[in-house]
Amino acid sequence: MRQIDRRKHALKTTLGEIASAVGGEIVGNRDLVITGINSLNDAGPSEISFFSNRRYQESLGKTCAGALMISHKTPLFKGPQVIVPNAELAYAKVAALLAPPVSRESGISQGAVIHQESVIGKGVTIYPMVFVGHGAEIGDETTLFPGVFVGEDVKIGKKCLIYPNVVIMNGCIIGNDVIIHPGSVIGGDGFGFVRDRAESVKIPQTGIVQIDDQVEIGSNNCIDRAALGKTWIKRGTKTDNLVHIAHNVVIGEDTIIVAQTGISGSCHIGREVVIAGQVGIIDHVEVGDRAMIGPQSGIAKAIPAGEVVSGSPAIPHRLWLKASALTSRLPEFNQRLRQWEKRIEVVERHPLYPSTSSPSEKAAEPRKE
Repeated sequence: MRQIDRRKHALKTTLGEIASAVGGEIVGNRDLVITGINSLNDAGPSEISFFSNRRYQESLGKTCAGALMISHKTPLFKGPQVIVPNAELAYAKVAALLAPPVSRESGISQGAVIHQESVIGKGVTIYPMVFVGHGAEIGDETTLFPGVFVGEDVKIGKKCLIYPNVVIMNGCIIGNDVIIHPGSVIGGDGFGFVRDRAESVKIPQTGIVQIDDQVEIGSNNCIDRAALGKTWIKRGTKTDNLVHIAHNVVIGEDTIIVAQTGISGSCHIGREVVIAGQVGIIDHVEVGDRAMIGPQSGIAKAIPAGEVVSGSPAIPHRLWLKASALTSRLPEFNQRLRQWEKRIEVVERHPLYPSTSSPSEKAAEPRKE
């Protein structure tokens, strides 16, 4: 196997080419050669940086960056500027443009264990200590890093990156251009048990996991196989580290799931949903398209499309903000309430205070002529 040197593949381009890639307008030298991208504080004369947050405004006058991406021209930076509608989005595109390729070795290591009845595509890279089971299919130009386990009848598409110690259990399907980061388990048994008095009786988990094209799975995710049918992660979804997706969950296209989120069985998450960190969702809940769930929220019922919720149990986000703002004042409110209770007791003991008899008692009193 031949080692590729990342330094030989360092990329460089001109400022004009960068502006074309991000749809920006150049103020200054369009022929400036750019060899990398970096933060305002760390960028050098041949690197480009970006500005999107006012907290870093002081750095504009101090940076050594050769060029800057920004939403509006600024006099604080003296070098060439690329004016773009969204500097943060432009940064993401330029970073991808200038990023060196993933370091990998070409070919199939003799230290890998590959079943003779598996199918390996063209240009595949398989590192030592990889296991590929009976009937598995690996698509063209896919890379399996050390310690990857690919079970029987697994299908992995083209140009995937499966990082070290990933486990893909029997029968699971991985699409094209999928990235799975280290330590994730795809297709472990779902948590299915039925109680028989004191005993937990296991329900066999006979389904699969299907991950569609352009999905990226973070490190140490657990995506459980379905009890029946499939757990389905649709195109373009991105998960952070330490995410658990239970059996028979369906995640819609281009959804984002942040770290330490747990989604219980048979939930249906719509497309373009954003789920923040440490969210817990109970089983059989439906979350509508483009909904947003704030951090540490507990979801116990369906969320309509486009809704923004926070809290546990989750409520509309604006209402949660108001309620949260009052929390710190609860001791003060309690003290004032007790003071008013004491005042009311004093008033009620006064001899001129009206009677508190019931309407029926008042009706029974003799009428005064």
